[in-house]
Amino acid sequence: MSGLASSSHPVVGMSGSSGLSHVYIQHPPLRCSIPGSRGLFYDDGNKTILSPANDQVYSWKVVPFDPAVAPISDSISDGPILAIRFSLDGKLIAIQRSNHEIQFQHRETGETFSQGCKSESENILGFFWTDCPLCDIVFVKTSGLDLFAYNSESKTLHLVETRKLNVSWYVYTHESRLVLLASGMQCKIFTGFQLSSVGIIRLPKFEMSMAKTEANNKPVLAAEDVYIVTVYGRIYCLQVDRVAMLLHCYRFYRDAVVQQGSLPIYSSKVAVSVVDNVLLVHQVDAKVVILYDIFLDSRAPISAPLPLLLRGFPRSSSLGARSSFKDGESSEVASYPSDHEATMYGDDWMFLVPDLICDVSSKLLWKIYLDLEAIASSSSEVSSVLDFLQRRKLEAYKAKHLCLAMARTAILERRPVTMVAKAIDVLVTSFSNSFKTGYFKGAKAEKAQASGAAYAAIHGTGANVSRSDTTGKSVEHEYVAGLGGESFERSAFSETDSDENGNTGYVRPNSNGSGSKLLLGAETRRTGGQTSLHSEYVGANNNILRSTLQPEPQVTSPAISPDEMYTYVFAPVEEEMAGDPSYLVAVIVEFLRSCNSERIKVRPNIYSLTALLLARNERYAELGLFIINKILEPSKEVALQLLESGRHNRQTRKLGLDMLRQLSLHDDYVIFLAQDGYYLEALRYMKKHKVTTVRPSMFLEAAFASSDSQHLAAVLRFFSDYIPGFRSSPDHNTYYHLLNEMNMSAA
Repeated sequence: MSGLASSSHPVVGMSGSSGLSHVYIQHPPLRCSIPGSRGLFYDDGNKTILSPANDQVYSWKVVPFDPAVAPISDSISDGPILAIRFSLDGKLIAIQRSNHEIQFQHRETGETFSQGCKSESENILGFFWTDCPLCDIVFVKTSGLDLFAYNSESKTLHLVETRKLNVSWYVYTHESRLVLLASGMQCKIFTGFQLSSVGIIRLPKFEMSMAKTEANNKPVLAAEDVYIVTVYGRIYCLQVDRVAMLLHCYRFYRDAVVQQGSLPIYSSKVAVSVVDNVLLVHQVDAKVVILYDIFLDSRAPISAPLPLLLRGFPRSSSLGARSSFKDGESSEVASYPSDHEATMYGDDWMFLVPDLICDVSSKLLWKIYLDLEAIASSSSEVSSVLDFLQRRKLEAYKAKHLCLAMARTAILERRPVTMVAKAIDVLVTSFSNSFKTGYFKGAKAEKAQASGAAYAAIHGTGANVSRSDTTGKSVEHEYVAGLGGESFERSAFSETDSDENGNTGYVRPNSNGSGSKLLLGAETRRTGGQTSLHSEYVGANNNILRSTLQPEPQVTSPAISPDEMYTYVFAPVEEEMAGDPSYLVAVIVEFLRSCNSERIKVRPNIYSLTALLLARNERYAELGLFIINKILEPSKEVALQLLESGRHNRQTRKLGLDMLRQLSLHDDYVIFLAQDGYYLEALRYMKKHKVTTVRPSMFLEAAFASSDSQHLAAVLRFFSDYIPGFRSSPDHNTYYHLLNEMNMSAA
């Protein structure tokens, strides 16, 4: 990795997020400049940048990305360096000294040994360390693969296996554990091996597509035109066809390699990155980047091509900072920003899969980020935007905030109910999938059982409610705290291909910073997101979300639970909306329908809010139908809301009383009976159901207020017989005296 920076590229000095872009790099970069540096090397197995200088090698960890991280230095022997990598356990340094020899050095002791080619006719093209149980390191030679295991006792390598092939060049990524070996006159015939935790899996040989030129010349495929990427846990190979101006996409299965379409390119030089499972195709000459979400094998871009943005570059202070340095000081070690740091798509930029850019000549390393807010503001299709955001995991907090804000705004703007229902289906389905796979981090343990015969069709409610299918098996979910923090390894080539639900296929980094092992499983072949919304969705009126959501580090998934829908969408919207609440009721009913179809339990607060909205608009008949058909599930909260709303409608209050009795809330039922004046009936109910927690004074007060001495006498007699020791209580003495006065007055 070497070269000189070019001054022919545009220099930008944008700071903040005012520039129009969906992808950005953030200033400051990681500066890897060391005096006497002999180049930069990327060790993707350890996620480390290496810079040899004199008799030292300096290394910077790039995961997690921290521009201020200090390098670690190791002493190495002098000599040419073609490639350098640390072993995955960090104990050895492997240095390719020539096309025939690789030197190994123990980091602790400094002892060295070498391993070379047996034949002078073969050359070493490169090497990589592996966590395959059969071997520790693989030499890629023009004659094939040599697999070596390291013996810690003898401190030597011994040959485990040789795979004979004619190899022109190769590409390998530690993330996929996949190596592709190119052969043939045009270098378009490939043999692939995945060195997985179950052994070595050989892929079927396949040939890449290449268009012919007008002169019928046969172009030769170069290594820089082939990329191995992992997206949603699935491994793809992307190949640049410069003649056809296409980026061909191949997907790897255990038993086949299938070409899955092509993407147009608009530049003779193309680079590829992957950020949070979004494919970024850099049109280097055109200086723009195009985003694709190939979750459903879609070939449509997420949005229009836009430039790569540099954020945080202190353009205004760079000139003054430069003038403060003494003459003769090396620009490579200066800490001030310079114009080459603001050069977009420089000639010496090297794109490191998945999401890094190395400016080789300036010794700078940039990390690529998605601007979710900008992407969300580029489309008005709410459901597709939410679908895209629900698949984002790197910035789960921001994605969740955007989804909640968009849902609120769509309701406040009174978008068509069918459109809002579609958006709600996206959120509910995403929560269900996320919960099943363990990505959602809940706060409370609760069984999520859907009601069976809910959602009967109701006529005249102003909302279309469809009966849900109750013939399927009931599914229970549980909110279990801490599930989101567990290690969740999933094969890139899974047996069920379950990664296609958008919530699987994410792997947690292991101790050396690399992804968990991605295995070639018995995947079944299937054929597989355009997005976002207006900037108003993240306006100041949604600041409540930022202040009340869980702290950012605790949010591991953008999935939104029913509780969060109530707290951050329905309750705030109910406060802001004025006029006829029929629209909000229709939206909530659609939410309940969607939850029922996914067998997700809804907390009583949403049902209670629905009852409140219907009663507020005096739609008591419809409220009764909602209760009878169990669209509103029985609960104490709903019963209390019915009793409150029923102050102006006796039938609604009776529904509340009946619900308390149905739920066996005997104490509450007795209290409300007494408050309504049915204290004698309440006494009979107390005796039948053995209620002992109700205060006798409440009944005595009600009987005395009726001015009926017979009722007061009956209540006194009941409690005297029902509660031991009542005759000696102050209540008995007080009301017995009052009863005597009432009888004397009557006489």
